[in-house]
Amino acid sequence: MPAARDSLLDAAFEALALRPWAAVRMVDVAATAGVSRQTLYNEFGSKEGLARALVRREADGYLAGVERALAVHGDARERLTATAEWTTSAARANDLVRAVLTGFWNERLPSPTLSAVPSASAIPAQRRADGPLPSPGDLVGAVRDRAVALLCGPGALRADAADLARSCELAVRLALSCVSAPPPGEDGVAELVRGALQRQSAVQ
Repeated sequence: MPAARDSLLDAAFEALALRPWAAVRMVDVAATAGVSRQTLYNEFGSKEGLARALVRREADGYLAGVERALAVHGDARERLTATAEWTTSAARANDLVRAVLTGFWNERLPSPTLSAVPSASAIPAQRRADGPLPSPGDLVGAVRDRAVALLCGPGALRADAADLARSCELAVRLALSCVSAPPPGEDGVAELVRGALQRQSAVQ
């Protein structure tokens, strides 16, 4: 039931914006989504399962935004700058994205273990959510790999791909530093990343 699952995840996300995860009740999530509590348990198995699915969805949403940023017009430097800007804006706007990117989970948020948990779910999306959740290093690596795949192309030299990977990792880590210590000005993140990438030989 993809539509019901999305509605339940939306309801859980809305509830989390209003109260700490510990105070979010499954019955309220189900009611907000307009389904029975049994449907909620059938879909996620437990509140922990719902938390894992919510974290997985937000992490996937962040990576989808990365791919959109990498697809903008411009050279590699501009695309990596767009990726850095998306990273900071997503982390500032979404507490769960910020937590999965930085590894800092406050008491308001669910705190599922990153390792896989036993899953008896018949629902593929839930089995995936019950698998390993991404650590901050995993997400940085995923962004790096997407950038290399999208910007290098199949005929790229190994050295060029390695240089681009380092440049991408630098851009993302600079963006994450700006989440906790924002630079001055509206274009502070972009200026910081462009300046750093200017000195990276793979980004012309």
